[in-house]
Amino acid sequence: MAAAAFERRVLRSAAEHHYLRVRLELPDGGARPNAAQFKQLVVTALRELHGEVGAALPVDVLTYEEKTLSAILRVISSGLVKLWSALTLLGFYQNRRCAFRVLQTSPSTCIIRQQ
Repeated sequence: MAAAAFERRVLRSAAEHHYLRVRLELPDGGARPNAAQFKQLVVTALRELHGEVGAALPVDVLTYEEKTLSAILRVISSGLVKLWSALTLLGFYQNRRCAFRVLQTSPSTCIIRQQ
């Protein structure tokens, strides 16, 4: 009896951008960031993990809801892993504990906006 052969296939998206639906969690409460402060927090996360090169990564905040601290971010596809890792490892906002939760990713904004 012949052994089963397995083949691993990895498909890369040809999309120019990826979109992330994220939520900022602030368990201590307090002041909530406005849209500009939220964008700066994303840049700070990139800078802390990846230095100035990471901070220069083009990231756009397409939508931001201050009430829920939720946003849709757009990043070039080659920067998806850098952005995701930087957001995941960020732990403080204005000297208070915080956490980013990546709720969804997609190469299409249509799929993200449907949720």
